[in-house]
Amino acid sequence: MAKTPQILRPHPEQTYAKELAALAKLDKDKKPVGWQLSPKRVVDYLMGGEVAKGVKISPKYIGDRRLMEVAVATLTTNRALLLAGVPGTAKTWVSEHLAAAISGNSTLLVQGTAGLSEDALRYGWNYAQLISKGPSESALVPSPVMTGMQRGSIVRIEELTRIPSEVQDSLITVLSEKTLPVPELSTEVQAIPGFNLIATANERDRGVNELSTALRRRFNTVVLPSPSSLAEELRIVRERSSLGDRSAILETSSAVEEIERLITIFRELRNGVTEDGSTKVQQPGAGLSTAEAISVVENAVSLAAHFGDGIPQVKDYLPSLRGAVIRDEERDGAVWRSYVEGVLKERPGKWRDWYMALTEFGAGKGDGG
Repeated sequence: MAKTPQILRPHPEQTYAKELAALAKLDKDKKPVGWQLSPKRVVDYLMGGEVAKGVKISPKYIGDRRLMEVAVATLTTNRALLLAGVPGTAKTWVSEHLAAAISGNSTLLVQGTAGLSEDALRYGWNYAQLISKGPSESALVPSPVMTGMQRGSIVRIEELTRIPSEVQDSLITVLSEKTLPVPELSTEVQAIPGFNLIATANERDRGVNELSTALRRRFNTVVLPSPSSLAEELRIVRERSSLGDRSAILETSSAVEEIERLITIFRELRNGVTEDGSTKVQQPGAGLSTAEAISVVENAVSLAAHFGDGIPQVKDYLPSLRGAVIRDEERDGAVWRSYVEGVLKERPGKWRDWYMALTEFGAGKGDGG
């Protein structure tokens, strides 16, 4: 019997199927029509914790519970949900888990791009059938939006502000009338209960394709902030690092200390000031999001596993750290060197290891080789 191939990135409803089933079994609250869980249990699923004796739920979102309550409450109304924020604030992650908990399916997805056509939001055609038989239901190719309306499911639209404005506005009728006209067939698709939209928007994309007033007022916007504290960001990085059987490495005290230093560097360069507020810091052009910190950690652990003794050292963080900070060699390289010489050099203890390693690595000069 052939082995079932391992899935590289399972959907949340697959990875957390046991948690979702446990919450459904406990759920005694009223569920909106078409929902798998009640709003309260959806928030419990996102925030994690012990929801009943012996039933522990892993946290999916680390931050303010009230934000998740507002997001879930929005989806019980006729308004769609827009998750906004700078890169790396878990917008996509939250939208996936909301769809998984509410509809049991996070796969109805439209990925926003500058070249997206209206067909991706409405419907397309099987052109072979269209040419041979003309417009017909069998020739119609439904978009994820149309499918979600027919099934009564949550539909996700990623990077809404990357989509051209005229294409965005094709959603207005869907959101206001809960109807998708199909004039070629003289018919329409009407949404059934359970249908709604969750869109994400990168605040750094403002001015690319701003939402029209008509479209924006059909969304309730929830802004997901960057982690408020070093401890919160450290927890997110440790929770979200997808390292499989190597994840235990991140629990060692030495690994936690080094990751904390890495995150301190990210936060100081991102915020333009040292964590203690004593020194202003030049900011590079890169956003230095929490997601990028997670990537640096994962790469360091992989380097140590395959080319070291298994425990990541300072040197293992540096190649990816440099790549995250320096996007423009001339501008960001100068900012990076100023930070290393003006801030890290003055720090005592284990910070000396970082400074010495960065100096040997080149502190942003050349390729570090």
